[in-house]
Amino acid sequence: MTTFDTSLILSGVLLVLVIMGMRVAFATALIGILGLFIIFAFDKNMGVVKGMTVALKAAGQVPHSKTATNVLGLIPTFILIGYLAYYAGLTKALFEAAKRWVGWLPGGLGVATVFATAGFAAVSGASVATSAVFARIAIPEMLKIGYDKRFAAGVVAAGGTLASLIPPSAILVIYAIITESSVGALLMAGFLPGLVSALIYGALIVFMAKMKPDLGPPVGGYSFGQRMASLPGASPIFFVVGIIILCIYGGWGTPTEAGALGAFVVLVMAIWRGMRWKELSAALIETAKLCAMIFAMIWGVLIFVRYLGFAQLPTAFADFIGGLEQSPMLTLLMILGVYVILGMFMDAIGMLILTLPVTFPAVMALNGGDYVSAADSALGMSGPECAVWFGIIVVKMAELCLITPPIGLNCFVVAGVRPDISAQDVFRGASPFFIADVVTVAVLIAFPGIVLWLPRLILG
Repeated sequence: MTTFDTSLILSGVLLVLVIMGMRVAFATALIGILGLFIIFAFDKNMGVVKGMTVALKAAGQVPHSKTATNVLGLIPTFILIGYLAYYAGLTKALFEAAKRWVGWLPGGLGVATVFATAGFAAVSGASVATSAVFARIAIPEMLKIGYDKRFAAGVVAAGGTLASLIPPSAILVIYAIITESSVGALLMAGFLPGLVSALIYGALIVFMAKMKPDLGPPVGGYSFGQRMASLPGASPIFFVVGIIILCIYGGWGTPTEAGALGAFVVLVMAIWRGMRWKELSAALIETAKLCAMIFAMIWGVLIFVRYLGFAQLPTAFADFIGGLEQSPMLTLLMILGVYVILGMFMDAIGMLILTLPVTFPAVMALNGGDYVSAADSALGMSGPECAVWFGIIVVKMAELCLITPPIGLNCFVVAGVRPDISAQDVFRGASPFFIADVVTVAVLIAFPGIVLWLPRLILG
């Protein structure tokens, strides 16, 4: 049996372990170490003892060598920004402003929730945190005026997914690290697609509420003066967003420095608004918990990626995809279809860091290679542009798994925060947003300029 055959078998075992419920971090680390042991002990004829020793050393170098980088410092700072904003009460002010400005629409509070989650996503980096925050803020408001509880819960679960796309996004940073793409370009690329996704969500909510008014009655009674009065309370969030954008795009600092500056600014604002040690410690603890989970997954998957490198599975798959005699777009759609299926059984971050070592080289080969020009490429974009464009597309696909059964993490988070709403109700309420996400992906594929306009200013 060849190394390639062994890698296929172990990859299949890994998928089975994950689907059975084993944590991605542990499953990938276990299979990665096992694969390295098989390579060194048998293919390189080192023997069992020496092979295991070399395998453990190769795996043991990963946690430090791959994660002790400036880029990964983005993740804790971006997540900290979100939790500080929540505990400082900035999210309530943001939701109140959105409610006063768009609440008059059919399903107005639902639309306000989507726009507020989009605003919060611009200072946060975690979908789960966004869903948990607005399950506490928005759902009580919607239920109070007679919203259908499934609809209200589904809006919050779906709105939370916007944090995966709108920067600062932890998952975009992870994508950049795995694919060695430009972090700044990816973060800038997420803004317009995130706005498009929010607008499509809002249009869907208005349409559903128009067709069935009982789902979400409008909220009226706010004068223009009351609407204007709500803006100062929400302005700190937009101020922080502006600082991060200017720091990255204006060349004032690296994305990591922009994240640290943003966290400092939010901390100052939170203290100025009366944050006490209890709230600050809660924000720090929640940030540490989420970061520990994300970093553990990165470590485990990078061990598996190291094994795949020795087994040359990504190269073989890329060669196979590049040799297919069919439309490159059809092949791309087939790859995205696989993500839809995997998303039903895996969480978003785990799915991406598990599959990207194989799918990313394949898509780049499909386009024509890492250094191909836009004129010579199959998909109409240069190598660096394709890396950024595929990153946004695949992250949007990962958002699907946050609201699809049986793993949809956002739905379980909303149900956990709201014991009066079952997970089944949340899944049913979020199901129409699956169609909205498919429409968004179709728009971004048909019009790649939506993704690439801002990054092209960075990539040149």
